[in-house]
Amino acid sequence: MSGDTLLNDRYKLVSQLASGGMAVVYKAIDQDLGRTVAIKILRPSLTIDPTFIARFKNEARSIANLSHPNIVIVHDVGSDGPTHYIVMELVDGHDLKRLIRTHGALPVDRALNIAIGICAGIGYAHRAKIVHADIKPQNVLLTKSNEQVKITDFGIAQALSESQPVQKQSVVWGSPHYFAPEQAQGEKPTAASDVYSIGIVMFEMLTGRLPFTGASQQDLALAHIQAEIPRVKDFNPAVPDTLSDIVYKLMSKKPQDRYRMADQLGHVLISFRDQYRQGTVPRMPRVEDQPPAVEPKPTPPPGLPTQPGAAVHKPPQAMPTQRYNVVPEAPAQPNYGQPPKAAIPAPPGTPAQQQAVHHPRAYTRPPRAVADTPPPPPGTGSSVPYTPHMRPIEDDPEPLFDGVTIALAFLAFMAIMCLVPLYIVALQARL
Repeated sequence: MSGDTLLNDRYKLVSQLASGGMAVVYKAIDQDLGRTVAIKILRPSLTIDPTFIARFKNEARSIANLSHPNIVIVHDVGSDGPTHYIVMELVDGHDLKRLIRTHGALPVDRALNIAIGICAGIGYAHRAKIVHADIKPQNVLLTKSNEQVKITDFGIAQALSESQPVQKQSVVWGSPHYFAPEQAQGEKPTAASDVYSIGIVMFEMLTGRLPFTGASQQDLALAHIQAEIPRVKDFNPAVPDTLSDIVYKLMSKKPQDRYRMADQLGHVLISFRDQYRQGTVPRMPRVEDQPPAVEPKPTPPPGLPTQPGAAVHKPPQAMPTQRYNVVPEAPAQPNYGQPPKAAIPAPPGTPAQQQAVHHPRAYTRPPRAVADTPPPPPGTGSSVPYTPHMRPIEDDPEPLFDGVTIALAFLAFMAIMCLVPLYIVALQARL
């Protein structure tokens, strides 16, 4: 269209600003209000479907009611013959894609500021029950003055996805590099789909590259559905682990594994940014990254050399770390006169604390000497566990027989001896 084109005798097109798969954007002058605006004119291939046009107009009216500093204002929506257009505020700046192409990976703080602005605008739309469905750097505008985020292109992809269910496999609604796995499978986009796309945009801002590539749209769709999720940290080691984990969560294959809405993500990013600026970067806990429990540092037993500088939770180099518990552990079981057995080596990965011998300070009395204990019954072995309910072995056992017991036994014996003759005499008298 030339500079002489006039839409509805009101909007005079001045110059083309950008073009995409769904629309062409022009700089124009609203002659009725005397202001400069941006007009997005839909491509003819989209306007031949009356169902899509009706849906698009409804979406545009809903977006026109959105008033947020991070959303491009929609002034008007209309048509002039076969030409359908949307009138928006003109943003003096450039899109995020140009910034990434120029500078590559962005500094963490700058990327966080942009991502938080995106979440603010998209989160406001989510609260109004509106899904963007086509979040990408080309649809994120940045003002020249203070790099304020302005999100554009609401409603086009959403209208297309809902108005042409039969053609979902052949019509591109959304951008293959940024849409969610469920969109690639032809499902209706949701707020979680927008969160996924924000994750792709954040990955690109922090690494300067896209997480998934492919020779065709089908390859890209399969990559979103099946390919392993890359980590930001693998491509940009300067990114903190926590931020890398956040982006990884955003790109989860299942919607329920992501943040439900952009507002939730925005709160997480604001909290992280504040701690990042203070130098206290948190770390999202993962099972494989859990540190071992730190135990109180024991006082080394007499005669054992100390190891200055050794951490409590790390195994020492020369000998196992001594372990001290407030509640004493059961002493090692005696071997009941058997020759001492060689120590069984601990399996690989066993913490040094489990390999340590008992601490002598944990007990008030050592186990009884081996020579004073009888051998165990055959087949029982020498590893009978110790429990507090077992009766302890006395150090000074009582004598087996005392004087009273001996005297009573002697009297009983003499009584028996006196009764035997009487028994014999009685037996003979009876015969």
